[in-house]
Amino acid sequence: MDIETSLKQAMEIDGALGVALVDYESGMALGSLGGGRYLNLEVAAAGNTEVVRAKMRTMASLELNDEIEDVLITLGRQYHLIRLLSSNRSASLFMYLALDRSKANLAMARHQLRQIENSLNV
Repeated sequence: MDIETSLKQAMEIDGALGVALVDYESGMALGSLGGGRYLNLEVAAAGNTEVVRAKMRTMASLELNDEIEDVLITLGRQYHLIRLLSSNRSASLFMYLALDRSKANLAMARHQLRQIENSLNV
């Protein structure tokens, strides 16, 4: 599946507000869908790149020999899910998904993102 198709599938997840595929080395979004007035996906891509980099630095400092599967940020009205793409280890990519808490099923969203990741070809 290509980037555009994967983003469209992610936007079909219950409660999806916006999604972006991001290169965390550059902080650039390779593609995005949704967002809008209250969710600037370009700013979110850059900001969440810093979250991923900080966690990787922390893991290196702790000498943890492990990989990040995902990072969940819980806000009052939203979930922000950052899923690092392990199926594309040659690339430094993550998928960022913002969800409306009142409409989303977090466990199902994580499962669906994993399926999208497994089908994505970058």
